[in-house]
Amino acid sequence: MPSNKPRRQRPPTILDVAKRAGVSPMTASRVINRHPRVGADLRERVLEAAKALDYRPNLAGRSLRNAGVSRIGVLYSNPSAAYLNQLMIGMLEEASHAGAQIMLETCAGMRSQRSAMKRLLDAGVDGVILPPPLCDSPSTVAELQAAGVPIVAIASAAPLEHVHSVRIDDYQAARTMARYLLGLGHRRIGFIEGDPDHTPAVLRAQAFFDSMREAGIEVPDELVAHGLFTYRSGLEAARQLLALDPRPSAIFASNDDMAAAVIAVAHGMGLRIPEDLSVTGFDDTPVATTIWPALTTIHQPVTAMGRQTIRMMVEEIRLRRNGEHRGAQHKLMKYKLVKRESASEPPAG
Repeated sequence: MPSNKPRRQRPPTILDVAKRAGVSPMTASRVINRHPRVGADLRERVLEAAKALDYRPNLAGRSLRNAGVSRIGVLYSNPSAAYLNQLMIGMLEEASHAGAQIMLETCAGMRSQRSAMKRLLDAGVDGVILPPPLCDSPSTVAELQAAGVPIVAIASAAPLEHVHSVRIDDYQAARTMARYLLGLGHRRIGFIEGDPDHTPAVLRAQAFFDSMREAGIEVPDELVAHGLFTYRSGLEAARQLLALDPRPSAIFASNDDMAAAVIAVAHGMGLRIPEDLSVTGFDDTPVATTIWPALTTIHQPVTAMGRQTIRMMVEEIRLRRNGEHRGAQHKLMKYKLVKRESASEPPAG
């Protein structure tokens, strides 16, 4: 039986005010927050729109901004919990030091992504940090820029010129790992690709193929498996590669979660790591040292990258509040090869 209750409408947001006034959300926000650098005509249009919509600003958010507190949004859809944990440790440490407030929103598909962005903007965030893979989403970046908030992208291998970024050199890092396996004597090496929508995955794969070509080795299609940076996708990729005859003597996975899945499948088949099969990963997340044997991997300073993004964002917010502007900053962090027990020389014969 249908309910006769009237449907409750959501309260108007700053985006609704901006749309009605025909201005950007940033301009509407400046008027509502009594920013001095707004023209009289724009100010009048925004105030009239706010009055017509009966818009009431978020007083809690305004009091924080007036107190000089930076409210930083983090929009997250990465499937690796280990990566998120490491990233958030760095962010929270630096945010506490800088007196900033972090608001985390998770999302999956485009619809939930837009809803998550709207929640952050409605909450009055001063800027948004985009970890992978959203750092490589043109639509996400475009919508946030349209809202007038600064962005810092984490781990994009192809950072946009006008967006702040923090990353490592994924191509050279993957070359380092591929050359390490070649140096151990491996020639039949399987490779598990990452999510093709994430630019570092593309560079890591390209680095692997270039390194093999440099060594005079052709990589047949059967030695390349497709993954999505998830443990589950790593299981399927591992089964595919380890069913080959002859099987590879080593498998290079594009991240630690997928490498951990390879080791699990290998153990299930009765294979010894690294005596029968060498396995390497990428990122050096906590899973690398919680599996047995411990994983040889590329250390990406994820926690330090989290701290760096907060520093960049707090500085950008400070400059904008003072009416200043600077070009996008691009920070390249150092990586290193971490040798552990999961890789050794190939078995004889």
